[in-house]
Amino acid sequence: MVKEWATVIRWHQGRALLRYGASSGCGSCSARGACGSYALSKIGPNTEHQLEVEIQQPLVVGQKVEVGIPEGSLLRSAMLVYLTPLIGLFFVAALVQLAGLEQIWVAISGVIGGFLGFFLARKIASYWRDETAFQPVILQIGLPPEERLVQVD
Repeated sequence: MVKEWATVIRWHQGRALLRYGASSGCGSCSARGACGSYALSKIGPNTEHQLEVEIQQPLVVGQKVEVGIPEGSLLRSAMLVYLTPLIGLFFVAALVQLAGLEQIWVAISGVIGGFLGFFLARKIASYWRDETAFQPVILQIGLPPEERLVQVD
């Protein structure tokens, strides 16, 4: 299970809007030289993402929750996004190559095949969108912000 902590932005009638972003500790480990996440975080701005999940327990703004998604679902999604266009590119280009057309047409058809693979991946992803295996789940719920304060007398 891939896990990430997120902050509640809003909770209304069993739906929570969460905000999550790059880990504040990212880049502090010894593997940062070979880490793709560290390199990507240095390229672009510090982006935060929003996610809406279903949870019946009332949450308050600022509360931390741990969200998880099964690794198998994440791997299937990654394979769909990256491999489907690549397979489309090679398959269509190979068909045109076997037809004996010039290399410029092989290259153009390869690009077209990549786009066809991309659109096929989008269509498959729209079917997977509502499957429970691809939905993030709340694993842990932190204390509300006002209960985390410690008062010393």
